[in-house]
Amino acid sequence: MLLNSDDIQKILPHRYPFLLVDRILEMTEDSVVAIKNVTANEMQFIGHFPQKHVMPGVLLIEALAQAGGVLLLSKDEYKGKLAFLAGVDKFKFRRQVIPGDTVTLKAKLIRMRSSFGIAECEALVDGEMCASGEIKFAIGSE
Repeated sequence: MLLNSDDIQKILPHRYPFLLVDRILEMTEDSVVAIKNVTANEMQFIGHFPQKHVMPGVLLIEALAQAGGVLLLSKDEYKGKLAFLAGVDKFKFRRQVIPGDTVTLKAKLIRMRSSFGIAECEALVDGEMCASGEIKFAIGSE
C-alpha cells in the first residue's frame, strides 16, 4: 500500500460523502492505480436505484478523476492547488458496479500543458472493464 485514506485526505480536499478513493496501490511519475470499495451504505444507493443498487457512471468518472488528482497534487509544483474536472471524452460503460465490488481505478497522464492536461482512465472490477475514457482537467488555486 502506497497511500491509505489518511494520506489521501492530506492531498485531496474531498471529504465524506464525496471522497471516492480508498487507497493508492501504485504511483509513478505519470500514472496511478487506486481502489474504491463500494458498499451498500453509501448515500447514492438511497436513490440510485432503491430496488437495484448500481453505482452511477458519473461517480465512477469522479472516482477516476480523484485518483488522477492524487497523482497530480502529489507533485511538488502542484502541492496545495486544486484539480478541476474540465471535460470527459470517449467514456464507455461496460459493466455495472454494485455494492461489494472493489473497483480498481487507473489513470495515466497523456498530455500536460501549463495547467491543463488529459488522462486516459480505466475502472475495473476483478480485472473486468467497467468504464474507460479520457478525463480533461485544469490545475487552479484554492
